[in-house]
Amino acid sequence: MPRGSRVRRWLGHLFREWTFESWRPIAPAFTKPEPSKWSNTQLTLAWLGHSTVLINFFGVTILTDPVLFSRVGIRLPGITIGPKRLTAAALQVRDLPHIDLILLSHAHFDHFDLRTLRCFDHTTRVITARATRDLLKKTRFTNITELDWGETKRLAADAGDIEITALAVKHWGARTQHDTHRGYNGYLIDREGRRIIFAGDTAMTEKFAALRRHGPVDVAIMPISAYNPWIQSHSTPEQAVQMANAAGAHFIVPVHHQTFRLSFEPFREPIERLEAALSKTPEQIALREIGETFVLPS
Repeated sequence: MPRGSRVRRWLGHLFREWTFESWRPIAPAFTKPEPSKWSNTQLTLAWLGHSTVLINFFGVTILTDPVLFSRVGIRLPGITIGPKRLTAAALQVRDLPHIDLILLSHAHFDHFDLRTLRCFDHTTRVITARATRDLLKKTRFTNITELDWGETKRLAADAGDIEITALAVKHWGARTQHDTHRGYNGYLIDREGRRIIFAGDTAMTEKFAALRRHGPVDVAIMPISAYNPWIQSHSTPEQAVQMANAAGAHFIVPVHHQTFRLSFEPFREPIERLEAALSKTPEQIALREIGETFVLPS
């Protein structure tokens, strides 16, 4: 199908999604994590939906791209105009522990949800992409750091220090049609010699192989959907595996699927393709369903 026809078809889908399907029920998450029971002596994470992952990194709590309400998009008084969740968030804001750090990969509405971000107070620190700080001016955050590719920030938390490095990915960062100056990041999270990759959104890129110089990667949080028709800015499940393996990741947490209808591939196709790609090493998949929790083996 020509690209122009696919885009017109997608716009028609968006119109239906934002109007006729507004009363569609949202399925519950597969299960509900219990972060109050997590140990500060372990690396534990839970997928809350889309690209939102709650991490306890040996006592430092991190939340990636928090999106916890039923819709994402343009917020008007009393309503959000944009895609509705297919699956509910596994936790609501009230269920979260205190968050030491929020990582924001880029300014797209499904990753940089101001309605969710306004729920946090000044005690939570934020690391975000280049030229996105201005979008947070109506939040309560007071400690915001912008990072460009290759830049590193070291933060002190009660449980110890943590180091965040912004990674080059293949995506784009504009929130609206014209603010193309905004950055877009993946992140390498380093603490006590253990490492996590949060890839944000990315198409296939060779950049992940360079991460091996930092040492072994315990977990790679990788996006696996929205490749049809947006392959120029999103990876297939097979490409996500290739990038994680290039970085030397022991485990993969697949995200960015089963939450919003942002593309044409069927609901279960991304996770099924990921399972097929890792059929010889299925233990490499850390979790599969929204709400599941993974504890790094000691």
